[in-house]
Amino acid sequence: MPAGGTPVSSIRNLGPAFEQACVRAGIPDAETLRALGADAAYARLLAAGERPHFIAYYVLHMALQGRPWNDCKGAEKAALRRDFDAIKARQAPTPDAIPPDLSRFLRDIGLTR
Repeated sequence: MPAGGTPVSSIRNLGPAFEQACVRAGIPDAETLRALGADAAYARLLAAGERPHFIAYYVLHMALQGRPWNDCKGAEKAALRRDFDAIKARQAPTPDAIPPDLSRFLRDIGLTR
């Protein structure tokens, strides 16, 4: 974490495991997380390899609003679910996409060009 940065885990509802996931996703501190906002930060987490989980997504939203993690209900929760599904869909690989490392390996062994 950069000097002077506040730990992500200092935000209510966000613990050490979430903080480590943020660091792996290039979100080193609470200030960066707050500046990104929940949607952009969650997209970064998914891009860095975190598995999508709706509860983690809405807990992040509640945490950045200073609310209890279980305060999300009704229409607000339904709207967040739609947003979560959209973020997840944008991060999903296309069915014909081959990861770069696999593509390189297949080329190296002569199966592709």
